[in-house]
Amino acid sequence: MKFNKINYYLLFLLVLVLTFNACKGDDGLIDPVEVRDRATQQIADKDTLISYLQTHYYNSGDFEGNLNPSIDDLVITKLEDGETLPTGNSLLIDDVVTKTTTYLDVEYEYYYLSINKGGGETPHFTDQIRLTFSGNLLNGEVFDSAVTPTDFDLTALLPGWNRVIPEFSAAESYFEVGDGTVSFSNFGLGVMFLPSGLAYFSEVNPGIPEYSQLVFKFEIYQTQVSDHDNDGVPSYLEDLNDNMEMFDDDTDGDNFPNFTDTDDDSDGVLTINELEPMEYVVDTNLGETEPILGSKEFEVSRSESAGIITIKTVKIMDSNNDGLDDYLDENITINYNEES
Repeated sequence: MKFNKINYYLLFLLVLVLTFNACKGDDGLIDPVEVRDRATQQIADKDTLISYLQTHYYNSGDFEGNLNPSIDDLVITKLEDGETLPTGNSLLIDDVVTKTTTYLDVEYEYYYLSINKGGGETPHFTDQIRLTFSGNLLNGEVFDSAVTPTDFDLTALLPGWNRVIPEFSAAESYFEVGDGTVSFSNFGLGVMFLPSGLAYFSEVNPGIPEYSQLVFKFEIYQTQVSDHDNDGVPSYLEDLNDNMEMFDDDTDGDNFPNFTDTDDDSDGVLTINELEPMEYVVDTNLGETEPILGSKEFEVSRSESAGIITIKTVKIMDSNNDGLDDYLDENITINYNEES
């Protein structure tokens, strides 16, 4: 699958322009928004979200035996004071998964409802995803949606998204239907409930007031491992301190984070050349099967012709066995692609 990054970033720029215009007061100046303490705001957000989850229910019974549910099947309703929970429904608070994460030195609590886990590949927090979604405020007002499968880079989305989406998997399979569209089977379906600190916090966006807690329904169809700098190392592995933040990992201190740096240790040898290349040729006509890749070995390309598959991979090396991979070790300058 291919992803159109250009369209996405053009959309991002458009949103910035709209946001700028939306923030202007009557005199044309931008009305300032009070920037609150994140830890204090998280306490308020948590109380608001828990109250929402305790007073809203969904049609859980409609998903029993439903092998391919969708966003359109999901209905979230407020339980009014004195009302009894209708049969075949469940309070959100009883079914959501509660998670915590640290972001900008604040511990956040967030929640998600898993309607269907999905039967395909599971994305990493830096990967590309193809999905549909609907975003709304707690009052039910929809502020954004994608009703046709749309491609996104998880590193460019709200921090809550790259925490929740990897809890689900993409579709198990897909096929083209008669009108040229694609139908997906056993895809991930869920809802995330985010505090403002894992969403837009103090930013003002069209249809989204500052410090809003947000709800996103989503269907995940496909995913693809990202290598943002095409250096052979998957982006998720370039989060060296394992904190789900990509911009604070800069091995050589050149102000280019590793996931966008083609020479991570500034030793003069590009990262892609400090990985050992390998190639496999699989003849499916003879019943041959694809190899199981070794530890720290990753596919970079494949081609197929007349039943013969050629797979090229790279392997992260530690040639002196010191626990520091060659591409991060400025004292190791082996070029595995250099002809001897």
